[in-house]
Amino acid sequence: MRFLTVYLVGYFVLLIGATWALWESGILSEIPPVWLGISSVIAIGLGIMLAVASSRPTTTGRS
Repeated sequence: MRFLTVYLVGYFVLLIGATWALWESGILSEIPPVWLGISSVIAIGLGIMLAVASSRPTTTGRS
């Protein structure tokens, strides 16, 4: 579980940095808010899918 948390935190830091760079360059002001929302949902979903896929499976015991 710890690996998954670290991966997600790193991914969201990357998204925040990219958003900040686009904000400062003025690119975000040219994109309609609907598309910003759609792309944000896609980016968050992609991050969660990548984090779950790359996390190590946990074993709870023998069955």
